[in-house]
Amino acid sequence: MTSRIVVIPTRRAHSNHAEVSRSIGVDIIAGRYAEGTRLPGDAELTSMFGVSRPVLRESVKTLVAKGLLTTKARVGTVVRERGAWNMFDADVLAWHLDAGIDKRFLNDLAEIRLAVEPRAAMLAAARRSEEDLAELKRSMDRMRREASDSAGFADADLALHVAVARASGNLFMRSIGHVIEAALRASFLLSAPVEVEDRDTVLLWHQKIVDSIAAGDGEAASAAMVFVIHNGMSRHEGTVIETAPAEPARSAQSGEQA
Repeated sequence: MTSRIVVIPTRRAHSNHAEVSRSIGVDIIAGRYAEGTRLPGDAELTSMFGVSRPVLRESVKTLVAKGLLTTKARVGTVVRERGAWNMFDADVLAWHLDAGIDKRFLNDLAEIRLAVEPRAAMLAAARRSEEDLAELKRSMDRMRREASDSAGFADADLALHVAVARASGNLFMRSIGHVIEAALRASFLLSAPVEVEDRDTVLLWHQKIVDSIAAGDGEAASAAMVFVIHNGMSRHEGTVIETAPAEPARSAQSGEQA
């Protein structure tokens, strides 16, 4: 049984070679060119896209660099196995959204988030600046103002998570946050908390992230982030987490939260 695929259109490329790269990349990701498949020859592809041979070759070079294709003497241009694709490439992520994201993509995204974002929240609690706190609060305020199923709510949610990564002070975490922004936004749109109870839970636990970072309580910030990610995963499954985990004991330095 195949999982539902949702297409999130992204912005189009601005040059001939970039548009050809995008078109072939989307076809590969969508499975129209399967792993191990040899692409059609240059003559067929140049005719198909209406471009010159140099433009086509530049497009192929781009896809080779991103791990989607390999070129072999006397064999031609072959689609590489999925494990070789550079999933931290902004174009490859965008092409996944164009091709249609499914449960596997969302689960993979959630797993990498669980590996990075709780630690980023913990570091943010120790390293955040007043400017970081102001940005977190602005994002939180916007989430409260926007309708749950609106693009504005997803954008505010995204801004909050990116702000946490920035507040961590770790350049790698900040970079990962920016690279996967489009995928995160798509995930947030698909897991929109449309029911009142769901919205209340989402806002409560995002506020816990902000409050814990403001209080310098890394353990609580990390735990709240874990809950937020798992709660989003549960809405992708069509269910809602009904019971919240026990809050971790606060450190002596953090004080009590209202």
